[in-house]
Amino acid sequence: SMWVLLLLCPLALGFSLEGGAQTPSIYDEGGSTGSGDDGTLGPWTRLQAATPCPPQPRSFPGWHCANNSDTLELWDNSRALLLGWVPTRLVPALYGLVLVVGLPANSLALWVLATRVPRLPSTVLLMNLAAADLLLALALPPRIAYHLRGQRWPFGEAACRLDMAALYGHMYCSVLLLAAISLDRYLALVHPLRARALRGQRLATGLCTAAWLVAVTLVLPLGLQQQTFRLSRSDHVVCHDVLPVGTQASHWRPAFLCLAVLGCFLPLLAMLFCYGATLRALAASGRRYRHALRLTSLVLASAVAFFVPSNVLLLLHYSDPDLDAWRHLYAAYVPSLALSTLNSCVDPFVYYYVSAEFRDKVREVVLRRVQGATKTSRERGSPGTGTRSSSLVTGPQEAGQQRGVVLG
Repeated sequence: SMWVLLLLCPLALGFSLEGGAQTPSIYDEGGSTGSGDDGTLGPWTRLQAATPCPPQPRSFPGWHCANNSDTLELWDNSRALLLGWVPTRLVPALYGLVLVVGLPANSLALWVLATRVPRLPSTVLLMNLAAADLLLALALPPRIAYHLRGQRWPFGEAACRLDMAALYGHMYCSVLLLAAISLDRYLALVHPLRARALRGQRLATGLCTAAWLVAVTLVLPLGLQQQTFRLSRSDHVVCHDVLPVGTQASHWRPAFLCLAVLGCFLPLLAMLFCYGATLRALAASGRRYRHALRLTSLVLASAVAFFVPSNVLLLLHYSDPDLDAWRHLYAAYVPSLALSTLNSCVDPFVYYYVSAEFRDKVREVVLRRVQGATKTSRERGSPGTGTRSSSLVTGPQEAGQQRGVVLG
């Protein structure tokens, strides 16, 4: 099945790359390190002495310094872009926005969905989406510190691998879960009779499990190669932003092609089909569903706007163009990746808080917490306040309205 293919492709790729011999550095490829008049070798001399460079990779291409596998040379113009204001100021600002908005919004949404909403199939999908977006926000503080420190990674190699895997894994898991939600709503609105037999806890749980397994499998190659290197003639220790040319061509190119195609473009195609059919069905129903029509269009447009640019840049980097044509695409990819994470801030508002019933439940939760804190701080509280709040949550009329909270 498609899910089996999605799981096996990057898994086999990652372990086969790790099990084989690591691609030698550019010195080994050239057969000799050579030397200049002063016994040293600059980056441009190395490039000419070695075999031709592979196509422009996703990260900035670096070359090992002589007798030091942990230090990389970098073109001067690439170094200027890497240490410029975009990665050191704009990118951490975008990540900070995701952390400030996405963390509380998704935390509150997940808590309300888990405790105040009936456990319908759509609720299970939305809970997993909120969890993925929440975990994505939690993976950002190390990246923020790294960028604010001027591209200096202080946490070590293992933490770099783990953080990059968490960043990409949770982001692409969100895309896969968005596709699963679109399938659930497609069945509910386009095939309502068939949905009675297909939609259920079993299908929702299976879709969520598949999304998490595929995301984990896709990011396994991120844990199999060294990603922290020191830039020559500086104290900058970069995490994933500068990688050896050889490993980029042999390891990272197929890994990120699988990630872009299987983790983004195929789920987005599924969303386009499902939401396209859903929009057509809603439009045929007349003015009654105008609000749902606009909301569905917004969901689809936001997913395309946030995820397509960065993944198109990934494909361009690996499209094997002339080296000079795409030399600085990675400088555009870094902020586009940060923009992709902003989708985790949008998801709560287009999937949860857009519902009046959900907003009512959030309001009840907040008021109940405030009233509980006030009651605890007083020597004598009002006994009627807590009872009235509890009745709003558990009353039969409210329980009947909860089915509209998860939008289908």
